[in-house]
Amino acid sequence: MTRNSGVESPSPRPRIHQTHPHDTPHFHSTLSERKLRRFNTLIFTFRLAAFCFSLSAAVFMLATRSDSPRWYEFGAFRFVVAANGIVALYSLFEMIASVWEISRGSTIFPEFCQVWFDFGHDQVFAYLLLSANSAGTEMARQLRRVATCTANDAFCIQSDIAIALGFAGFLFLMISSLLSGFRVVCFIINGSRFHL
Repeated sequence: MTRNSGVESPSPRPRIHQTHPHDTPHFHSTLSERKLRRFNTLIFTFRLAAFCFSLSAAVFMLATRSDSPRWYEFGAFRFVVAANGIVALYSLFEMIASVWEISRGSTIFPEFCQVWFDFGHDQVFAYLLLSANSAGTEMARQLRRVATCTANDAFCIQSDIAIALGFAGFLFLMISSLLSGFRVVCFIINGSRFHL
């Protein structure tokens, strides 16, 4: 505002009051917007795959027949079911967060919290899934060694399928972890979760 003979007149260029460098929105060109949408869609795709494989692994382990040994009789198989169930729930939450980000262009949590939340949880749950499926693999080997499992035993076949699906879920969660790690690095360098 300027003063002319005691009367205030508006300035032709109003000043932008900035309290913090990250308060101003980042400029995105049309090409950048398309890149961001593609990157978010890629993350969503890997999270969807991790969800499908982890949920399938838990369901296959839970769906063993009652006339054969049950999954809950073995600690390693209980670990497989629990880990795959937890990862399926986490992947479902992350899919919702990805859809939110694709549709609204912003994160559910503040950007700083979101990038570290995604990266930290991807790491923890990927290691959880890897250790659970490794324990399940060893248990399946021991069952075959003591002749509990035969070539046509449905329980052993289903447990093998569940463990294989769990490892596939780990693979997709690991790729999601790499992408969320890329976002953390971009946030540290640029102050934004995307490299533009």
